[in-house]
Amino acid sequence: MASSALQESPSLRLQRTYPVPPEKVWQAWTTPQALTQWFGPGEPSSVTRADLDVRIGGRYHIAFTTPDGEAHDVSGVYQEVLKHRKLVFTWAWKSTPERVSRVTVALRPTAEGTELTFLHEQFFDQAARDNHERGWTATFVKLDAFMAEA
Repeated sequence: MASSALQESPSLRLQRTYPVPPEKVWQAWTTPQALTQWFGPGEPSSVTRADLDVRIGGRYHIAFTTPDGEAHDVSGVYQEVLKHRKLVFTWAWKSTPERVSRVTVALRPTAEGTELTFLHEQFFDQAARDNHERGWTATFVKLDAFMAEA
């Protein structure tokens, strides 16, 4: 029995390894002072707002500008918070609040430091997934540089 009603929505998975302990990577995602230095695909310090209430049911609100000068505003709710291990939160742009997706950041200690597995899922469509892939790829370039300095 085929079930097209259960068609899987597009998702995006990225993986990184950082030469720092999980606590350092966790801090990059959970403290406004750190997040403002790497978040978003724009120039360093392109974040104009970073309100993070990192607890289950807590909300976050991040605003940033992209290299073309366009302002972006995203917010959501933390659904799972396992300190230094896992962060799960909803993701909704101010421009399309009805399109809620979900981000999971999983951290695993390794001999080299920390393995980060990033999963962004439940995209509205393939175009949304592809746009986010471009944005997250550029964002992770900045996170990679930030982690190299940590």
